[in-house]
Amino acid sequence: MKGYHFTGFRPGEDGKSVFDQLLEIFLKLLTYTSGDVSEALQWLNKLDQEYELTNPEYGMGDFIEELKDKGYIDENPGNGSIKITPKTEQGIRKKSLEEIFGKLKKTKQGNHQTFKPGSGDEQNSETRPFQFGDMLEQIDFTESIRNAQINHGIESFNMKEDDLQIRESDFKSQTSTVLMIDISHSMILYGEDRITPAKKVAMALSELITTRYPKDTLDIVVFGNDAWPVEIKDLPYLQVGPYHTNTVAGLELAMDILRRRRNPNKQIFMITDGKPTCLKIGKRYYKNSFGLDRKITTRCLNLAAQCKKLKITITTFMIASDPYLQRFVNEFTETNQGKAFFASLDHLGAFIFRDFESGKRKTVY
Repeated sequence: MKGYHFTGFRPGEDGKSVFDQLLEIFLKLLTYTSGDVSEALQWLNKLDQEYELTNPEYGMGDFIEELKDKGYIDENPGNGSIKITPKTEQGIRKKSLEEIFGKLKKTKQGNHQTFKPGSGDEQNSETRPFQFGDMLEQIDFTESIRNAQINHGIESFNMKEDDLQIRESDFKSQTSTVLMIDISHSMILYGEDRITPAKKVAMALSELITTRYPKDTLDIVVFGNDAWPVEIKDLPYLQVGPYHTNTVAGLELAMDILRRRRNPNKQIFMITDGKPTCLKIGKRYYKNSFGLDRKITTRCLNLAAQCKKLKITITTFMIASDPYLQRFVNEFTETNQGKAFFASLDHLGAFIFRDFESGKRKTVY
């Protein structure tokens, strides 16, 4: 009888050890629990009870002991508290990088501008016919000899200018990036977890830059009632607070950071799900959560214009579908001459990756 026969999933049959499979789930859970090891292990135990992730030979206690032995968690002998180690923090960033960027295909989406060139170039697989002014080192001799043999025959080898092929190169610019993450209370309202995808994107982007583009700089800024910088190692622990959305404070801090960067290519990625609702005037917070407040939005637009003068491109990733918010984001983007993506949570990482990668390369002719 033709058709498919399905059997139940059995851990370990894909070639991975039970520890490796549990570790993969554990790292994901740590992102949702903001680095709380005890909560993540409680969830893992519940998953084990329901899906039988362990077996009679290897139990959850063995997994916890192996986590300690391999340096993933550290237990305080004084009070018994458990915390993750820098090794685990890096593992979470790598897992986020694989999850968000590992399966993407080549694309033409993105194409943000760079205003001045950086250093370094890289050969790619594209070739084109020779043009006057091309450098000798750009000639692809393998393709050029192949053309000469096809065009003039093998018996009497002869190469002409029309046979020459030039190997293209990708010009890689150095970039200073500030990633702004909204941690206002609305990031967990209405039964939707928006902060976890934002954290995953931040961890993936930080791992991508530090490993693939070590000459670039990445700064993380979180903003609620106020704005403050966080270290890359702190990303797994990010949580939302009882905050309003002070977009102005976030932009001002991002601009201040980029002013100190000597790299001429500067950009801001801003992940937010709501309207700006807060402004700090002296020591007092001016707040309005009931709509777009002209006093707040005007200040946002003024900062967008200032960034444009400083040649700082702002790319806004809006996790909201309200028409009036989209109109404001469009006006904000037009003022800066930047870009805006109205991204769903599932595709947030893909949008940011494509936009970042496209800005790293410019074909040199």
